[in-house]
Amino acid sequence: MHARSRKSPWLGAWGKISEGCCAEIKIDHEGAGAEARLQWLLQSFLHGTAMMALLLSFLLGCVDGLRSLTAPAVVCWAAHLGWLHFAGTKLAFVDRPVTLVVFTLLAVVELIVDKLPNTPARTAPLGLIARIALGGACGLALATSASTSTLFAAVVASMGAIVGAFAGYKTRRALVSQTSLPDLAVALIEDAVAIAGAFLIVSHV
Repeated sequence: MHARSRKSPWLGAWGKISEGCCAEIKIDHEGAGAEARLQWLLQSFLHGTAMMALLLSFLLGCVDGLRSLTAPAVVCWAAHLGWLHFAGTKLAFVDRPVTLVVFTLLAVVELIVDKLPNTPARTAPLGLIARIALGGACGLALATSASTSTLFAAVVASMGAIVGAFAGYKTRRALVSQTSLPDLAVALIEDAVAIAGAFLIVSHV
């Protein structure tokens, strides 16, 4: 008959210490993994937010290409309605009533002048430069409100203004020349698209 083996108390103590250390290491590893996953999710969310801000900046730039002062006026209205937030930033003046009134009046004047027969084409140097500058400013405003990169948003919005200017110009001429619609009717439809599109864009920032 074999003698029953006796376990050393030192070995038992060492085993408990080892198990405790392994458990602590496992907990630390799991905690680090959870932290890494959380950081990855946060970065993905911020990356998605930045991409959405760039997309909206480009689209608002396209609207500015159609009507150079409609997009800035809508940005002012969005700040007034609480859709965009500029408090504590360099663009805090956008939320002031005087800014809202001035840009709204300028936008209305542009809508009227656009219907006059002697109005220069939007693709002319002066009009195109104004659209590029104002479109970039609108993109900067959206990025400021969304707390994302203002430089990229301004550049993307300026590119959108160029696209919107030429696309709108060619589309309007094609509709007038190839259909029986008068230029005034096409211009009014373009006004509605620009205004509705701008409000739809800023409401999703």
